[in-house]
Amino acid sequence: MEEEKMTVGEKRLPAEVVETYRQPQWNEVVETYVRPLPRRMAPPAPEPAEKAPARRNRRKGLWIFLACLLVIAAAAGAAWLWNRSQPPRRDGFDYYYDEWESQESREITIPTHPYGQGTVLAVEPDHGPELTAQEVYRRVNPSVVTVVAQLKDGASLGTGVIFTEDGYILTNYHVLEGGSDCTIYLENDHSYAAKYVAGDADSDLAVLKTDLTGLPAAQFGDSEKLTVGDQVYAIGNPLGYELRGTLTDGIVSAINRDVWVDGRTMTLIQTNAALNSGNSGGPLINQYGQVVGINTIKMSSSYSNIEGLGFAIPSSTIRRLVNDLLTSGEIQPEPVLGVTVWSLGTQLDEDLWGVEVQSVTEGSAADKAGVQVGDFVVAAGGIDVSASRDLLRARRQYHVGEEMPMTLWRAGELVEVTLVLEQAEGEETPVAP
Repeated sequence: MEEEKMTVGEKRLPAEVVETYRQPQWNEVVETYVRPLPRRMAPPAPEPAEKAPARRNRRKGLWIFLACLLVIAAAAGAAWLWNRSQPPRRDGFDYYYDEWESQESREITIPTHPYGQGTVLAVEPDHGPELTAQEVYRRVNPSVVTVVAQLKDGASLGTGVIFTEDGYILTNYHVLEGGSDCTIYLENDHSYAAKYVAGDADSDLAVLKTDLTGLPAAQFGDSEKLTVGDQVYAIGNPLGYELRGTLTDGIVSAINRDVWVDGRTMTLIQTNAALNSGNSGGPLINQYGQVVGINTIKMSSSYSNIEGLGFAIPSSTIRRLVNDLLTSGEIQPEPVLGVTVWSLGTQLDEDLWGVEVQSVTEGSAADKAGVQVGDFVVAAGGIDVSASRDLLRARRQYHVGEEMPMTLWRAGELVEVTLVLEQAEGEETPVAP
């Protein structure tokens, strides 16, 4: 793979993965079927070979056999020792970011723009009519930008989404990590300097600001309304700058998928829309032309080819995290309820559903509010709860110290309680198997 350096003014375009694309000489891959000739057309059968002499050099064969055994044993021992020296793997798969590998500092030193300016990222609760793929592209592509972060030893290239008309842009943190300067390229190929507002490595989200106005801002939709099988699209810059603005499509393969990556768990949308290096930070779009996720990672394996396994941060998570970054420059601690509930709901009455409380953490917000094991949570924060995901969605609306109303079903009666949300001392597991 050959890397090229391109210049725009005094800036170098990245050589992240592919800057020059040369289509290889291809060979059609087909199964070859050879039909046998009819017997009358078949060539005459060869004369049977003379039988080998009955007497063999048995001693020579024995030595060859023993040598093969020694080679196999040595290979197996080496493989065992190598595996022992490797860090443990989870299910044999790797989740990886599309990032430029560098041994230099990963600190972001891009010139900054102040946070706390009153800007927010809005998520629309409703949507318009379903759009064709062409209509989705025409609507969203003008809001998609190429993000180039200058590194000490090269550049990192990714994708970003404009979410306000005055130039606020959302991308992945790992696209900017280690960067000292940042440039964005609009759909018309015009380039502009971008400043760093704030970001968070654990959530892999970062906000940029460019001094432009009247930009086409993408509309964000509610990822909580996604269901498995929904049509989705991705727009980004796969394999580098030359293929920017590429549209791919697929479906929602799973929702609320817990993915273990770099020592932490991220709850993501799984999709089979094609994602490649350079798609990081780009939008995952629903069939109504709304951004419902930010593409972040894909799955790989060291021993097999894996296709159609990409992941995006859902907009329901993005809204709280990005607004924290815009307001205070950092992610605020997420509150915990102090309860463990079953993932699936139970029908309690003709039009009433709830999730059963399996355990209550002593001294937690739920415990102080009087929630008991065996209660059913039927509503929280104004949201009806028919599955554990509804309770998580309700919790995302609140910060530490705020009060969240909760309606319980206890012994055939509705009970109203109020939780004063607290910060977790350790990791909470809110859903029972």
